[in-house]
Amino acid sequence: MSYHKFYLLLITLTLFTVCSVPSVFSASHREAPLIALDPAADTTDVYAFRSWENPDNVVFILNTSPGQDPADGPNYFSFDDNVLYQFHIDNDQNGQANDIVYEVRFKSETRPALGSLNFPLPFVGNINIAVPELQGITALDGAGSEGLTRRQTYTITEVRNNQRKQLFKNQMLVAVPSNVGPATMPNYEGLVEQGIYNDPDTEIRVFAGQRAETFYIDLGAVFDTVNLRRPVPVLTLSEDDNDHINPFGTNRFSGFNINSIAIEIPIAHITRDQQTINTTQYPIIGMYASTSRQRIRLLRGDDETIYAGNFVQVSRMANPLINELIIDTPSKDKWNGAKPSSEAQFQDFFKAPSLATALNLIFNLPVPETPRTDLMQVFLKYPGQPLNGTKCGSPCSELLRVNMGIEPTNPANQRRMGVLAGDFAGFPNGRRPNDDVTDIAVRVVGGSAFLEARVGDGVNFLEDAPGSNLTDNGIYTVFPFLPTPHDGRNRRHIDCDEAGVNTCN
Repeated sequence: MSYHKFYLLLITLTLFTVCSVPSVFSASHREAPLIALDPAADTTDVYAFRSWENPDNVVFILNTSPGQDPADGPNYFSFDDNVLYQFHIDNDQNGQANDIVYEVRFKSETRPALGSLNFPLPFVGNINIAVPELQGITALDGAGSEGLTRRQTYTITEVRNNQRKQLFKNQMLVAVPSNVGPATMPNYEGLVEQGIYNDPDTEIRVFAGQRAETFYIDLGAVFDTVNLRRPVPVLTLSEDDNDHINPFGTNRFSGFNINSIAIEIPIAHITRDQQTINTTQYPIIGMYASTSRQRIRLLRGDDETIYAGNFVQVSRMANPLINELIIDTPSKDKWNGAKPSSEAQFQDFFKAPSLATALNLIFNLPVPETPRTDLMQVFLKYPGQPLNGTKCGSPCSELLRVNMGIEPTNPANQRRMGVLAGDFAGFPNGRRPNDDVTDIAVRVVGGSAFLEARVGDGVNFLEDAPGSNLTDNGIYTVFPFLPTPHDGRNRRHIDCDEAGVNTCN
């Protein structure tokens, strides 16, 4: 398929009923200088898709704290009590994602030791301990939770039309802790089931806790200035079509975990006119996720730090990897602090992306001419919203857009390449956890020559996801839609040059 025909197809699908503006980039791990120093506030991945468990619902997921080695104790991986985690929704296509906002705040507590027993550990459980209550953490609260000597609870607040409403009012929401190991947490999946909460008033359900990292990428090769482990043509036709093999790449995130906040909401609850998916005109919404901090710190007795003042955004994400591969380094921190609706100030990066120039130099393949109005159209506009010549015009907003009229694809039938493989519920319609956004990124930005050469990193699926409720290519089939995290005692990272694993070169 020629590059012109590909983009004609892509824009045609965008403007009519098949999909919304595509999110063609991948995850955002350590994407800017300042946020690399603040992992608890680093929005590493954001997902938005219709639930295949209940197609009347839409799912939003925010991941943070990247690259968690499961064995890194004793103080494992928590959310930050001083970070405001937010999901922002635009349901009237004006680019201002403030129609509905979901705010998540955490609070840590140190719980009393059991009797005279004290441990220098936040999570205690072992069948050999003589005290029955400490023979394993089997609950998040009450009997069986005694070994949780350090615990996080959280609140969910819905902000609609500037009116604040706390959800789950009569429930204590407990974040599911890191998966320490089978002695401490003998039934981790049972803890996860306890950590899924339903709000009877809104029918919203939520989960917060540790999950396995679903973003798969040969990170070492990609960020070694796109030093992929094969020359072009990179993937054969059969390899590119196979979502169950990793032909030559090495997944940097094999065996690593992530912190995840997942919220599932009835579609009718968030559309502008409370529409359902049975209406003749299906709503398209835009969203992004952010983290914010209060910049004023006050010290009082016993060196206690109090944070005050307004929250200031420190990280955001809608279409992933925008900051890594579209925004140039001097502007990355500024971009993280800006609202998506102010994207016009960054439009020149979309018109002439440095990534395309780099791809041309590295692979000696032609790339599209500038200005790249095609990228502006698909990243910064809703379907039917025109550009102003070669300028973005108004509205100009970098949001992850989801067309609620696209039926979700069952996990067993999902294709990693989304719309490029005929799976219109994936890229470019929102983003699902197992979509191969890395390969799509290179091909869309690179253009027709990169499509024809099937350029990719050689990692096609998540090969080592633990736990149950999984397809054979690593897709977690039930809420919260990311697999069970790897446990600390038995963690393993699949590295190149191991027996039965792809070579390093």
